[in-house]
Amino acid sequence: MRRRGLLATALLAVSGPALAQRDERVEVWRDPNCGCCSGWIAHLRTSGFAVEDRVVPSVAPFRRMLGTPADLLSCHAARVAGLAIEGHVPALAIRRLLAERPAGVVGLAVPAMPIGSPGMEVPGQPPDTYDVIGWRADGTHEPFMRFVGAQPA
Repeated sequence: MRRRGLLATALLAVSGPALAQRDERVEVWRDPNCGCCSGWIAHLRTSGFAVEDRVVPSVAPFRRMLGTPADLLSCHAARVAGLAIEGHVPALAIRRLLAERPAGVVGLAVPAMPIGSPGMEVPGQPPDTYDVIGWRADGTHEPFMRFVGAQPA
């Protein structure tokens, strides 16, 4: 997985400007009282995504619509190019998902809220190492990429 992740990262670094020009639209659904979601949205915008920020009383109906498995929940939900995103998924992982379109994968998630993930930066705290999880429509899932903070591990 590490070699594949490094290759994908290298390819995305070379093709990054072209991908950023695509200006993919990301729809985000979030709770009005969550500050970390705004940080994640800023990360996506800085990375070239056009974000439609939808503050809603409950994210649950959108998670059901997206088919997010209960064991992968975090604090906000999103959709990009028909694919689901849950939680603080780094832009690089989303770009890789869009570029590769792995067979059967319908979404990416960062369960919980790891320190150092985009929007969860805490001054003075070292970033966590965490997996971005890819899931399929049947709810099965596996690691897609590993990160330390917002950088690939």
